[in-house]
Amino acid sequence: MPWVRSPQKTMTHMSVVAAAMMVMNIVTYGFNLVAARMLVPAEFGALTALLSLILMANVVALGLQAAIARRISVRPEHADAIIHTASRVALAVSVAVGVAGASTTVVLTPAFHFSSLWAVVFCGAMMVPLTLTGALMGVAQGTAQWHRLAVLFLGNGFGRLVGGVAGLAIDASATSAMAGLALGAWLPVLLGGGLLRATGDGDVQSRRPLVVETAISASTLLAYFAFSNVDALLARGAFEAHDSGLYASGLILTKSTLFLPQFVSVVFFPSLARDSGHVTRLRAAGLVALLGAAVVAGAAVLPELALILVGGEQYREISDDLWLFAVSGTFLAIVYLFVFDALARRERGVAVLVWLAAAFVFAVAWFGSIGIVGLVVTMAATAATLSILLLAWPMLRRQ
Repeated sequence: MPWVRSPQKTMTHMSVVAAAMMVMNIVTYGFNLVAARMLVPAEFGALTALLSLILMANVVALGLQAAIARRISVRPEHADAIIHTASRVALAVSVAVGVAGASTTVVLTPAFHFSSLWAVVFCGAMMVPLTLTGALMGVAQGTAQWHRLAVLFLGNGFGRLVGGVAGLAIDASATSAMAGLALGAWLPVLLGGGLLRATGDGDVQSRRPLVVETAISASTLLAYFAFSNVDALLARGAFEAHDSGLYASGLILTKSTLFLPQFVSVVFFPSLARDSGHVTRLRAAGLVALLGAAVVAGAAVLPELALILVGGEQYREISDDLWLFAVSGTFLAIVYLFVFDALARRERGVAVLVWLAAAFVFAVAWFGSIGIVGLVVTMAATAATLSILLLAWPMLRRQ
């Protein structure tokens, strides 16, 4: 097959993807930094909660991406038929997710004190191109078109930056920012639309197995994103507007620490799928931990620099605690790696552990007055415990 390459070439192309993901994350951080400076803390807290909702809903796109990539990789001789099926499934699923997301505005707007019903509607609108982008990335991964996958990652990042900043320039509000983000999310679809055009004639692949596999992957990823964003939603719902904005500022560092090593999961994923032992997963986890530790040390030693990176003087009240947010992000990144390790190995039961962790954080924060420091410490401690459990999970299941 034209996309079957030597392992050395594949690793070279995966390095290109890793670089593109890092640029995408830096650009995404850039938008968060601009938003933190252009919005008052209350509006920035609302935007952070909205972006957390997007992250959780995006598990459908990630599940679709994983399912398509795996199917093409396993059966490359049927790639055209799989792509033909994927294009139809992706269109139907993207519209369904978008409509479902927009319809939740009647519940989420009062629950999280959003100033306009349109904010959540724009979240739903954004999910349509994001889900289509997930399908495009799955095709690029499955056919080993690594440079095109890198372009999609870059388009995703810069589309959000340009669209989001444009929305903020029109009106400094969370609702306007979401409108711009929804438009900017179409950039990777425009850049990679040709990937979903199959050259074959027939549709010999059943749509149902693809939908089922997408649902299984998405359910596991949903558990992770619910856990990794539960504190953002709790801060918006349980704290007063000012403290919610302060916590949202600290979350910039948490998300930056979380996103920084995500390229490790992409680069190591094939090896994780092939390795029946634990050497690869320990090596990958060690690399993620090392990168996280560097951020924690930087935030602890240079709190003034960290404060600049999360929004500036209006968030000074939280400057001494920023290193705790980096600790939380480090353990969330390790959990992220182990979740993808579970997907690669098809380990069962991982989603249950992650949901239990999310429920624990929710119970502690919602029923107790723990404040900003208490919430981030609870999140970090729970993520650390979950990391240990996920590390041991494959060995425990085989006993």
